[in-house]
Amino acid sequence: MATARTIPDDWYPGAIPRNAVLDETALIETSYSFVPYRSEAPVGLQMGRGSGIYTGTSLHIGRRGRVIVGNYALVTAVQIICDSEIEIGDYALISWNVILMDTYRFAFDPAVRRRELERVPLREPRSITSDVPALPIRIGSNVWIGFDACVLPGVTIGEGAIVGARSIVVEDVEPYTIVAGNPARVIRRLNMEKSHRG
Repeated sequence: MATARTIPDDWYPGAIPRNAVLDETALIETSYSFVPYRSEAPVGLQMGRGSGIYTGTSLHIGRRGRVIVGNYALVTAVQIICDSEIEIGDYALISWNVILMDTYRFAFDPAVRRRELERVPLREPRSITSDVPALPIRIGSNVWIGFDACVLPGVTIGEGAIVGARSIVVEDVEPYTIVAGNPARVIRRLNMEKSHRG
């Protein structure tokens, strides 16, 4: 794409970055979502057919980060923190105030954190440059993540799974499973034979 694009009637005077590849039917409500966006990858954001990123979503995508949003996926007021890759499958529903983070961005060692925090005010713009490993997140098709949930680095959520509101997901979730809690645990398994009847 040759130039950055603006959004008609956007309240914020920003633009969609050149390396955001959007299907013509995809929706981004405001360019304000891109304020923390730093991706220099050839494709930093990819959105499929009919997908939507709605007001309140913040795309904290680092220099090497990449986010893929599948067809007809709905992302509402979500904090996406990505230094590697976050993939959201087709027909996924990601609710308000969910946090998807493939990195902690700061080291666990307090001395290393302290040194980095002392350097942040000296940078323009202010930014974190800690070299902390990132682990991709994979969210399957037809997944529903309830509000205020947090998905931590390296987690895969299988197709058709449901994550309860305010859950902290620290390990993989099997397909067609409901999990909830902190840490999220299996509540029950979904009977897909009944759900596909007519």
